[in-house]
Amino acid sequence: MAKRVGQKIKMTSIDELLGVPTITGCDEIEVARIHPFKDHPFKVLDDDKMHDLVESIMMNGVLVPVTVRPLEDGDYEMISGHRRLFAVNQIGLEKIPAIVKEYDDDEAVLAMVDSNLQREEILPSEKAFAYKMKYDAMRRKAGRPSKNNSSQFGRNFQTDIVLAEQVGESRGQLHRYLRLVELIPPILDLVDKKALALATAVEVSFLDHKIQAMLYDYMLENDICKTFQIFAVRDYLKEHDTISKMELIRILNENAPLNENNRFQKITLTKDKLREFFPVFYTKSQMENVLFKLLEDWKKENADTEG
Repeated sequence: MAKRVGQKIKMTSIDELLGVPTITGCDEIEVARIHPFKDHPFKVLDDDKMHDLVESIMMNGVLVPVTVRPLEDGDYEMISGHRRLFAVNQIGLEKIPAIVKEYDDDEAVLAMVDSNLQREEILPSEKAFAYKMKYDAMRRKAGRPSKNNSSQFGRNFQTDIVLAEQVGESRGQLHRYLRLVELIPPILDLVDKKALALATAVEVSFLDHKIQAMLYDYMLENDICKTFQIFAVRDYLKEHDTISKMELIRILNENAPLNENNRFQKITLTKDKLREFFPVFYTKSQMENVLFKLLEDWKKENADTEG
């Protein structure tokens, strides 16, 4: 029988089209009500793996529910599933299957870190901040033992030993990662890109952020520093309250690796380049005299900034 004119037609929602599955033991929560975990240390990248996840959800729906905890305002905080939430937002789904857990702040941190450490690839910066968050949460829980955690957080509890065992790191390696949180973001990014060795980065982490910023500028122009160069800077700071940029450069240059490719041992100025700045009739000797005079003046001008 034909439909009456003006009869409302129910449109199929995108959730129905893409098939958000009903999963036992979980609720379907509005995506707009789920907020990222505060200071979430793991990056959500829009890379090839994310594209694969988006395609999978479009084909099959969200097969593994996310885990959230309720907030006081009625919304939710994501514990596990930031990548799935990103993918669902990309697709435009309004709801996502979620398991709701009643976690306090420290329990939420422990659950969030543990679930995300299962990822295949984890950057040094992600490990650093994740380990630090879990380390601090474990120490706080150790300070308030109860019948539920007395076996794990007892009187002789040593957070670093237990945490190292849980995350599969040696105690020394764990402490190296914990030091990375003291790096300024651009230098930590060099560690993630494997341009700066972890051991060197640990030594850099003991420098204050102002000096790290000067060091970063140096590395951009002169390649990455070596650990023994940082040792030299730290030795200088044992006897001085601070260091100027000129003094920092001097120490780094004097302690640069000794090899034939070291740019600080040999500086080449081509004849064509020099001719751009001198009259054509200037002799080699005259050009050298000018250059040394300019260098002498430069040294005098910067003498006051080195102290």
